Amino acid sequence: MVAIDINCDMGESFGNYSMGRDDAVMPFITSANVAGGLHAGDPHVMRETVALATEYDVGIGIHPGLPDMMGFGRRTMDATPEEVRDYVVYQLGALMGFAEWMSVDVQHVKPHGAMYSMLSTSEAHARAVMEAVLEVNPDLIYLATDMNIYEIAQEYDALDAVFEGYVDLDYRSDRTLIVEKEKAAPDPELVADRFVSIATRGEVEATDGTMIDVPADSICIHGDASNAVEVLETIHERIESENIELTRLDELVA
Repeated sequence: MVAIDINCDMGESFGNYSMGRDDAVMPFITSANVAGGLHAGDPHVMRETVALATEYDVGIGIHPGLPDMMGFGRRTMDATPEEVRDYVVYQLGALMGFAEWMSVDVQHVKPHGAMYSMLSTSEAHARAVMEAVLEVNPDLIYLATDMNIYEIAQEYDALDAVFEGYVDLDYRSDRTLIVEKEKAAPDPELVADRFVSIATRGEVEATDGTMIDVPADSICIHGDASNAVEVLETIHERIESENIELTRLDELVA
């Protein structure tokens, strides 16, 4: 039996703006990356998202972004390692407050968008964030989106790090992701094939046809795709026949 986590970015609605399909997607995932209110989300949405995750026994983690709601946290900013560290701690603290209120634990940290890119390319920024996470709560899991971040995280003996794979995006042969400006509905069968390939063999086919190593214990599914529920239903059908067990992040590293 192979154990793997499905994570999804959640709680990205704010004010009068609705984003994603949280109510429909939550029953199919095991870990929710909750927006922290700087790139998306607001206090009311955060509370609702934590409550929804609790209802389905889905683990929660903070999905901290840069303070750029207009750009959805995807635009680069000139921020020091200390400033990025503070953005993460600020958003983590907000989620921890709602989690304590509802008697659940925050299990992980997964930076969003341009913040993730900044940590991937700047060791100083990555270390500032990881060291702050350890000081706030050494039991938190760092969900690493690429190998640069994952290798740095592994240097900290006290920090549990889990490598993350993607199945509704294409990989280049160098293991970088292709993120299109216009998001098309993914093919559910193709996504399910990739899911099984990563979960059972730790590899996936790149756009040039080569097989690349993706040693992931958690797989991200984007819940804002128009057919996200169909994609997740197809994955669950394949899981049942492939001897794969869905497991929350905190249970994976226990």
